[in-house]
Amino acid sequence: MSYADQVFIQNCKDILSRGVWDTGCQVRPRWEDGAPAHTVKLFGIVNRYDLRREFPVLTLRKQFIKSAVDELLWIWQKKSNNIRDLNSHVWDAWADESGSIGKAYGYQLGVKHHYPQGDMDQVDKILWDLTHDPASRRIMANLYNHHDLSEMALYPCAYSMTFNVSGNTLNAILNQRSQDMLTANGWNVMQYAVLLHMIAQVTGFEAGELVHVIADCHIYDRHVPVVEELIARTPFDAPKFSLDRSVTNFYAFTPDSVHLEGYRAHPLDQKIPVAV
Repeated sequence: MSYADQVFIQNCKDILSRGVWDTGCQVRPRWEDGAPAHTVKLFGIVNRYDLRREFPVLTLRKQFIKSAVDELLWIWQKKSNNIRDLNSHVWDAWADESGSIGKAYGYQLGVKHHYPQGDMDQVDKILWDLTHDPASRRIMANLYNHHDLSEMALYPCAYSMTFNVSGNTLNAILNQRSQDMLTANGWNVMQYAVLLHMIAQVTGFEAGELVHVIADCHIYDRHVPVVEELIARTPFDAPKFSLDRSVTNFYAFTPDSVHLEGYRAHPLDQKIPVAV
């Protein structure tokens, strides 16, 4: 069974058995019919994935890695905040009439800052540090810019990535303030595992551990029956992950650079409602 499935199943069981409901609170998210979208949640979940052992992808329901990588590169490579640069519709609900999501996600990564080495954005600074100063304990990107929060369509959920080198191994910590387990957990883990592989490859390291820290780990009320169905399934083994080894420049990666060999997953035909 895929290790990512084991983690997902245990997280969901813990949330459903020990979680706290917010039904007594006023909540911001709404369902399409206008009803409040309440959740049951646990605080402070930490999951660790060793990418040297296997790639963390769910098999309990099919994951679409090309679309996930397209969104990842939209943020980290294109540094875009416009959904017209994205080949999926996952951000449509948060975009304005021009396609912009405001000063969020990719916008923050594309802003240049002044460093002793020159003016660089956050992604280029990570690549520079890993190439020239890998012993640094300051290699990170942070999207949660309080100065710009009022101009963001959605505050960043996955808001920081910290990179750390041990020997020839590149590890990373993904910090997430909020995680919708059904719609986003498998997607985010898969994305940032790919990012770690990509950054490691172009800077000359082996991808190691991805540590995922989630502050508010929750399941929405209308998602509970679907989650219960998923965690009752029997997972498949993890597929074999590969990355195009000819790519040496982070900005040359595309969704087609990523491959999963032998990926098997259960289908999920029903539409999952999304709270906005």
